[in-house]
Amino acid sequence: MCWPGMTAGLEFRRAGPADAAIIRSITRAAYAKWIAVIGREPLPMTFDYDLAVLTHQIQLAVLGSDITGLIELVEMPDYLLIENLAVSPGFQGKGIGASLLQKGEHIAAAGHRQTIRLYTNSMFTQNIRFYTSKGYAVTSEEPFKGGRITHMAKHLPRNSKVSKSEV
Repeated sequence: MCWPGMTAGLEFRRAGPADAAIIRSITRAAYAKWIAVIGREPLPMTFDYDLAVLTHQIQLAVLGSDITGLIELVEMPDYLLIENLAVSPGFQGKGIGASLLQKGEHIAAAGHRQTIRLYTNSMFTQNIRFYTSKGYAVTSEEPFKGGRITHMAKHLPRNSKVSKSEV
């Protein structure tokens, strides 16, 4: 499915067990720039993606033969949580992150969720600006590993007519 503003030719597919290594690789590369900022590896760099592909929904962004990014989603009772959004450094700034967010919102709407949530390190100001520009609002902050986490949410339209077969 293609949305307005989406990178031409970008497609999505659900990740499976064979994709755990590429998910780990993309995530580590995308978050590496933040190690110097917070003095440790960001949490997504430490996840077990062999397990995550079995327990979470991970959508891969594919452009031609390249897997360019991913969005990891966790179904919660009242909302959909974006656990991880990562774009390969060579593909950043090309609209792939925004397209992945739209894909996540589409999945949330198809699941009749009216809210999609995420969290990020408060020192990742570039990420907070990006999410804010896409309609996400800061809902709270809390201490975490000597720093702070910023929680954000976006409320989705009530009357979405998206079906699960479209996601």
